Amino acid sequence: MEDIKFGEILLPGDEDTQSRREKSVRKKFWPTFRKAVRYIPFSRDVVAAFYCALDPQTPMRVRGILLAALAYFVMPIDIIPDFFAVIGFTDDVAVLAAAFTLINGHIRVQHYEAADRALADEPDGMKTI
Repeated sequence: MEDIKFGEILLPGDEDTQSRREKSVRKKFWPTFRKAVRYIPFSRDVVAAFYCALDPQTPMRVRGILLAALAYFVMPIDIIPDFFAVIGFTDDVAVLAAAFTLINGHIRVQHYEAADRALADEPDGMKTI
């Protein structure tokens, strides 16, 4: 795994790859996020990216990059396994930051509003848009 570069992790993939990643992200995002929230300096952006990745209006390439980054985030074993407190999420943060740089401007106000509802623990806040 040490030979993997962030650019390779963030490849959008074909439709089947994106579909597999989306299923994994939908299933594992919230449990993983709850464990990692105190270690991620830009939690609101991560949740907004989750909603952007699931938004059918988001361009396919952007969805693919976000799904790749979020799929990496929800994998328990990666370059630095997440069970190592604090440092376990540093590689995840780096991958997410790289993804945000690549898709700059595609996370819209509605994605941030959905993130704000989710982070405020509103009853419908953790549903997809």
